[in-house]
Amino acid sequence: MAETKNVTYDSIMRDLKERKFAPVYYLYGDESYYIDKICDYIAENALQPEERDFNQTILFGSDVTASQVADVARRYPMMAERQVVIVKEAQNIKQTDALEKYMKQPLASTILVICHKNGKIDGRKREYVKAIQQAGILFESQKMKEFKLPEFIESYLRQREVSIDPKSAQLIADAIGSDLSRLTSELDKVLISLPANDRRVTPQVVEDQIGVSKDFNGFELRDAIVNRNVFKANQIINYFDKNPKAGSLYAFLPLLFNYFQNLMIAHYSPQKQSQEAVAGWLELRNPWAAKDYMTGMRNYSGMKVMQIIGKLREIDAKSKGLDNLNTPPGELMKELIFYILH
Repeated sequence: MAETKNVTYDSIMRDLKERKFAPVYYLYGDESYYIDKICDYIAENALQPEERDFNQTILFGSDVTASQVADVARRYPMMAERQVVIVKEAQNIKQTDALEKYMKQPLASTILVICHKNGKIDGRKREYVKAIQQAGILFESQKMKEFKLPEFIESYLRQREVSIDPKSAQLIADAIGSDLSRLTSELDKVLISLPANDRRVTPQVVEDQIGVSKDFNGFELRDAIVNRNVFKANQIINYFDKNPKAGSLYAFLPLLFNYFQNLMIAHYSPQKQSQEAVAGWLELRNPWAAKDYMTGMRNYSGMKVMQIIGKLREIDAKSKGLDNLNTPPGELMKELIFYILH
């Protein structure tokens, strides 16, 4: 039986590729991308093509009960080593007693894959969770944090022998967001567009294929603010105001909050004159990633950073309608940038 502790997407996929199958995979969480990837891999690889007609069953939680799922899982395979039973939309199965009973004695010749999207298992069903863990794999697919998206993009492209610079990765992350299914779909479109003799994703490629301006975007706005370039920052803000699809207050507020929050931490670094030390203090992947924080500490005092964080929180609240009856997002955006830069 597969190990149930410290289960990650990578560890599951590693075992699957080595054909180490568990009797049960309970996949749940708010990020559907990893759930779909694991489920699809099992569906496409656990059985030979000629075995699937009789030994692969796909059920939907809205159409079946737990008892029906357990009954199908208890069937023996026909002229094959195993059968695969996939339950999609399992969050719609309310009474799970029959499945809990099955988990305590799962059939070794069945691979039961339960896909429970957009939520968690009822916290009161502790025995059910325990039974799943004892039977096989319990995996939570969590939404990826915004700051991890550029790293995900770099890794996704690297696996396909394509390189990307940090600016381009950040541009794509800002434009697409943390919906990994949509993100990978857009990356696949970019991959198709690349010529065979130049497998690089550049800001120009991003602008051409995804429609994000290489000159007017959240990354460039952040850079202008870091360097206290008032003219450039206002150029970008005015562009956003006239082209809402290119960028908005809601898109760059988290970007700026994350930067100034880290900048506040950088001010408390024991060796804030050293770029390498600041990178270590902020737990950044590479020393070069601390360059913007070194510049920020020169341009913004600790007191100013604290005031900016307060202003970011105020503007965030106003953008959600708190203490703000009629100020549009564009005006709030200009108010924030003016406050930061002056």
